[in-house]
Amino acid sequence: MKHVLILIAFLTTGSFGANAQWVLIKADGDTILQRGINHIYNVEFEAAHNDFRKVISMYPTHPAGYFLDAMVEWWRIYLDRRNKSADEQFLKKIDKVLLVCDQMLDSTPHNITALFFKGGALGFRGRYHAMRENMFSAADDGRVALDILQECQKIAPGNHDIMLGTGLYNYYAAALPEKYPALKTVMVFLPRGDKVIGLAQLKAAARQAKYAANEAKVVLIQAYFDFEKNPLEAMEFARDLHRTYPMNPAFQRAYGRCLVSLGPLDSMELCWRDLLVRYMDKKTGYDKLAAREALYYIGVARMMSHDPEMALKYFYKCDEACRVLDEDPSGFMVKTNLKIGQIYDQQGKRDLAMKQYRKVLDWDDVGGSHAEAERYMQSAFR
Repeated sequence: MKHVLILIAFLTTGSFGANAQWVLIKADGDTILQRGINHIYNVEFEAAHNDFRKVISMYPTHPAGYFLDAMVEWWRIYLDRRNKSADEQFLKKIDKVLLVCDQMLDSTPHNITALFFKGGALGFRGRYHAMRENMFSAADDGRVALDILQECQKIAPGNHDIMLGTGLYNYYAAALPEKYPALKTVMVFLPRGDKVIGLAQLKAAARQAKYAANEAKVVLIQAYFDFEKNPLEAMEFARDLHRTYPMNPAFQRAYGRCLVSLGPLDSMELCWRDLLVRYMDKKTGYDKLAAREALYYIGVARMMSHDPEMALKYFYKCDEACRVLDEDPSGFMVKTNLKIGQIYDQQGKRDLAMKQYRKVLDWDDVGGSHAEAERYMQSAFR
């Protein structure tokens, strides 16, 4: 359900007239907006806040500055989902966006700017509620956001920023029921999606949208890596975002995962070692979850490089991190203990290996972990 929520992002400015799409923000404000957006993606949150406050002071009745200032809080939450300290501020800022939009709509009911930002605010609030598992609130915000998105599309069907929202809906409305058949009963009440059209719209937004290009790339990474199982396509967007915003841990982790699937091995290990160093240096957003992931993949890299002793050290550390972070055994804990068992087998420590495989079988089956453990119990890993 959470992926069905409408992600509507940022404003495209243009001339205002009979065929207008957007209320004009002049070049001075637009320059500051673009700079602030770059600050968000490079995890320079205070600098972003300062820029958006300037825009708000310049254009106090326009929703752009308020919306983007709320997006700073969204990215704080997105990068550290277990930390709820930014939740209240995010919701408060979203309410302000909605208030400004409703004031515009009171005087001009079909104002495209107000509709666009209202839909965007509801879409992101829906994503927030889905993240916090408030599914009724998430579904309600998503439903209203979809209605607004469709109205915006009628007014400006060729706008590339709007294509982020249309592409997101088209893709996930088709992809999610394929992966999760239980959602088919929910989707029957919503417009049909089309994965091919959705990916095309998302790519158009990634190439040509003025403000929504980066968000489109984020969606494309998830679509190709998680749903299409095509890390080569995902790599194009992950590498671009990581190179452009090298201090963003979400982009670095996405790039690192693509390297795990595609290689080369030395680049993969370097990426995850760099991420681990940033965690130890307490860089913004590089939290314990990111460090745990880095420990696992460095261990994998060392194992693939025929360095079992060093691999074990990283897997032991990863297992320790899992015991701190997990309420129930995570995929990382399952896979880490399976890898430890494999190394024990390679070292001729069959009794210890069997203990690891039995442990894996006591936990949830993650990516075929049970079948692997059972196979190695029958025949030692070599």
